[in-house]
Parts: sequence; structure tokens; C-alpha cells
Amino acid sequence: MTTFDEHLAEQMKDPEFAREWERLEPEYAVINAILDAQQELGITQSELAARCGMKQSALSRLETGKTSPTLKTLQQLADGMGKKLVIQFV
Repeated sequence: MTTFDEHLAEQMKDPEFAREWERLEPEYAVINAILDAQQELGITQSELAARCGMKQSALSRLETGKTSPTLKTLQQLADGMGKKLVIQFV
């Protein structure tokens, strides 16, 4: 059985897959930051939403990738998670 990383490395050999993966990477980074913060803080989605000043349903839509956050929302998330929002172009 292969690991996720091994499978991903194999898929990344396909240029079309690699382009799509890279296009979605910022969205995945936001989702992972939300999930990591919940785990680090030991709180529920509802509790994190309250800390961020948003409804639980809005946070759920962000976590599932059904909506994309605005800069204002990203700042709310950072504040609620006790993090600093940093945006980079590399």
C-alpha cells in the first residue's frame, strides 16, 4: 500500500494535475490552518467560529471549500486563531 505522499508524488508527474494542485494550494492552506487551529486550541468548529466573530455555518463552508474567504474574513480567522495574517507572493 502506498502513502498519500507517494501517491501525490506520482500524480504530480502529470502536468495537468500539477497545475490544478498548485492552483488550489492557497485554498488548501486556509482549510488546513483552520483545522490545525481547532486541533491546537482543542476547540470545536462552533467555538472557533465564535472566536472569529462568524457563524458556524460560514466557517463550515470555508472548511469544505464551498466558499472562498475575503481578506477581511482571513483577518477575522487569524485574530480568532490567535495568529498573524501574512500574505506572500513568491
